Amino acid sequence: MIYELKVLGELDQSWSDWLGSIHMVVEKQEDGPIMTILTAEVADQSALFGILDRIRDLNLVLVSINVD
Repeated sequence: MIYELKVLGELDQSWSDWLGSIHMVVEKQEDGPIMTILTAEVADQSALFGILDRIRDLNLVLVSINVD
């Protein structure tokens, strides 16, 4: 499954490998906060929890998770 996770703030591309080779896009809007969108193909729920653990370890605010 492909997951799209949106976190508050701007992450540098160098974090991609630490997060497990996740594709990252920074979204800047005029009226809202800066968000980083993380897109990853996740094999199973355990792998998803690993990504979520790393987001927590970075003290990032998870805004949303979408499944495609």
